[in-house]
Amino acid sequence: MDNIFIALGSNLNGPVEQLNQALKHLAGLPQTELVKHSAFYRNRPLGTVVQPDYVNAVVWIRSMLAPLDLLDKLQEIEQRQGRERNGVRWGARPIDLDILLYGDRQIKHPRLTVPHREMLNRDFVMIPLAEIAPPGLALSGAGLVEVLAAQFDSRALVRQAG
Repeated sequence: MDNIFIALGSNLNGPVEQLNQALKHLAGLPQTELVKHSAFYRNRPLGTVVQPDYVNAVVWIRSMLAPLDLLDKLQEIEQRQGRERNGVRWGARPIDLDILLYGDRQIKHPRLTVPHREMLNRDFVMIPLAEIAPPGLALSGAGLVEVLAAQFDSRALVRQAG
């Protein structure tokens, strides 16, 4: 089974409840084991669209699903939880599930890039990832997750009850 890390985010329709519901769906995926998830963190949205703050987390799963099969399952969960893909980049959404890491694979596909291309620039990804990552987890060509996460000011994130 591959170790896979997925970012979760929500800023509509009860974000904490949305993340908890997504975790239940992830735990129920076939050939998949939910190992653990980070704390939930509230943070400001990206971009210029005026919208509510986000609640974000990272989950560690082990799965035998192929990368694109897992992506399809994640998009099914998003759709089930009310996500509509309207083309607005960084717009408000009830749930967003992004594959960050899929074992040590590097994937370049029109539908999926792994490692996630923006993860190193996002405190709301790197800090929760470092919280749950096994010691010594390294990103190819970038360094250890805990070292990369330490470069962010964690005060920008507010820990939420989950």
